[in-house]
Amino acid sequence: MHTGIANLPLHGGTTPRWLFQRMVRMSGAIAEAIVEEYGTKEMLRRISDPYWFQSFSCAIGFDWHSSGATTVGMGALKEALKERSLGIMVAGGKGRTSRNTPYELRTIGRALDLDDIQIDFLIKASRMTAKVDSALVQDNHQIYHHTMIVDKNGHWAAIQQGIWEEKGYARRYHWLGKRIRKFTEEPHSKIEGIRVKSALDMTADESEKAREISVGLVNDGIEHLRNDMSAISFQRTLFNFKEPVRMTEVLNMPKRIDWRALRMAYEFQPKDYEELVGVRGIGPATVRALALVSELIYGESPSWKDPVRYSFAVGGKDGVPHPVNRKAMDEATDFMETALNMAKIGKKEKIKAFMRLRGLTRQTSRT
Repeated sequence: MHTGIANLPLHGGTTPRWLFQRMVRMSGAIAEAIVEEYGTKEMLRRISDPYWFQSFSCAIGFDWHSSGATTVGMGALKEALKERSLGIMVAGGKGRTSRNTPYELRTIGRALDLDDIQIDFLIKASRMTAKVDSALVQDNHQIYHHTMIVDKNGHWAAIQQGIWEEKGYARRYHWLGKRIRKFTEEPHSKIEGIRVKSALDMTADESEKAREISVGLVNDGIEHLRNDMSAISFQRTLFNFKEPVRMTEVLNMPKRIDWRALRMAYEFQPKDYEELVGVRGIGPATVRALALVSELIYGESPSWKDPVRYSFAVGGKDGVPHPVNRKAMDEATDFMETALNMAKIGKKEKIKAFMRLRGLTRQTSRT
């Protein structure tokens, strides 16, 4: 039903301009080939698949195991889609750019002729995906890259990346809008990567009761909630408080709980967990504190299972497994763009052109 997560080692350095320009051109050709033959929804489906995305990054010149496959790969695709009228565009990016996503979504929405309701929902989706992967899935990775891919019908996908500096890893989170039941109910699956020992996952099916209790705690009133929290004399570490025999350190109940946000939530009276975590100020510490009360007082445990579950064409940026072959990359891009131009002469001719493209690609792969 959903898509997932990938783990990648952190790589430093920058992409050479000569390579980034080729990445833009290559990613644009690939996107146009898919949209021309299958439509924008298929492009969204593919980019939301972590395996396909990894292969895509390799095809445009990135190392299979580099964290930059996400940031630079999406940056190249964003630039490529600006230059082509395909009915699909990218908002957001890395660091400060990610905070401009709501503004960019409004601009993109108008360019794609979406109405205000569709644009407002896209902005909500952007905010909720960021909230879920930073507060509801607590796996030690801090989100620093956020992108939304939107098509002319208001369909969307999202790709985010978090960083775990201590271990030197990044983790990528994939979303596909049309397949989501609720933002807070298992929005990730089909996941590949390195597991952490334990991670709080409030989106898991196993956390359903803990989610319900969290909503009830807030709706019952702040004083009642304070009493429940004060009844807990200590909180063990985020990763092993369920295993007292192995406990090596003790932490107090999180001090950063935003009681103002909880009071706002109480006054709002959320009907479900999605509405609760949608309240501004409800962050990781508050989510964790509510989950702790749910387990230690009411006996309903959240999930502590890490939700986490690659192809070279022209070489990689860092020379792994071999340096980028500029000539081969340019020839491959020329070949794809020529096939696309031929395909535009008519529907029947287009189908034949893509059949030739497939046949030649198979021959090339066999040789």
